[in-house]
Amino acid sequence: MKVNKTRDMTPFDMKKRPCRQSPLLMPIVWGASFLLTRPFGLKIDRSGIKGLKPPFLVISTHQGFTDYYIAPLSVFPYRASYVSDMEGFAAFGDTLYRKIGCIGKRRFVTDMTVLNNIKYALRKNKDIVFIFPEARHSNVGITSMLPDNMGRLAKFLKVPVVTLTVHGSYLISPFWDEEHTRKAPARAEIKLLYTAEELKEIPEEEIQKRLEKELQYDEYKWQYDNKIKISFKNRAEGLSNALYHCIKCGSEFTMKGNGSTIFCEKCGKSWEMSEYGQLIDQKNGEAIHIPHWYEMQREQVRKELMADYRQEFSVTVQALPNEKGFVNMGEGRLRHSKEGFTLEFGGERLFFPTRTLPSVQTEYNYKGHGKCIVLSTRDCCYYVYCRSTCFNPTKLQFAAEELYLVR
Repeated sequence: MKVNKTRDMTPFDMKKRPCRQSPLLMPIVWGASFLLTRPFGLKIDRSGIKGLKPPFLVISTHQGFTDYYIAPLSVFPYRASYVSDMEGFAAFGDTLYRKIGCIGKRRFVTDMTVLNNIKYALRKNKDIVFIFPEARHSNVGITSMLPDNMGRLAKFLKVPVVTLTVHGSYLISPFWDEEHTRKAPARAEIKLLYTAEELKEIPEEEIQKRLEKELQYDEYKWQYDNKIKISFKNRAEGLSNALYHCIKCGSEFTMKGNGSTIFCEKCGKSWEMSEYGQLIDQKNGEAIHIPHWYEMQREQVRKELMADYRQEFSVTVQALPNEKGFVNMGEGRLRHSKEGFTLEFGGERLFFPTRTLPSVQTEYNYKGHGKCIVLSTRDCCYYVYCRSTCFNPTKLQFAAEELYLVR
């Protein structure tokens, strides 16, 4: 993790215009992407964009790290720009990250300067622009909450709209255990959804619905249907970060993983994660679909929100204001209620209203520092860590999303 040694809190320059990908770096990007995806036998169906030339907008699914390598290969030999969060700029530096085509953005923050930079890359640079509307890696291999303005964005930009859908990226590196890579095939399809002329005639609501449909995926269903065998022996370790609620006894934060098994420490109930991605009840042999378990937890949170919902934790805070790295902000308090998140540290008090926060970035072991959520303003990202067993990023994410929907 890059540390901002000078504690410079100057906000990242979002207004700086995006530059075109450096011709010197493009072969390196393509070569590295090819080598990094070769172990997974990547196959990309490009027939859907045959004859299409830049500029155009690519709206992509976002399952995991492998997506970053698939995207450049999907539009080869053209150069592209990529809307990216602040972590990449901190990791690679402002100059290099811009030269490989990245446009800065803070997750789940509305900022017109980002939209202006996308428009600039399309209209002035005449390039392809990739956006990843899920804004984070998939927790359990299904589509994360999508923003409700994709149709409006497509009509505003007035360029062809293309979708990139990926399979295998999550299975290769599930979000709850990104430290260990599994061997699974990677497949992708890139296709034209609307021409610029078609966008003029179609209502944004219809465009939105079609985009939402195109971006849906369920990796465990895809794995099972295609009989993709993952024999990694510790394949269930870490899964309890996403499946934190025991569906047998109803206890929270008592789930643990050991090897290929996930179990409840309170009631002792256990499930074996099969090589084909199902959870098998070790007593009766019944199979459970992991995304179904995940969504049952969301329903439980929805019920809690109908009462006097409130969570509060002692936390440590790190700030990421710019590309210079992270600044330790010390100890603090995090509160979440129906009104929103309140974060206090070092004499500061920040409030993130429910109506402006469609979701939160969740991390299960960020850079080896443990579980956290990320709350962002236009000027800074705040990484909020907590070691309490009652602090679960997935549950806070569910609560934020459900509160936003009923705002």
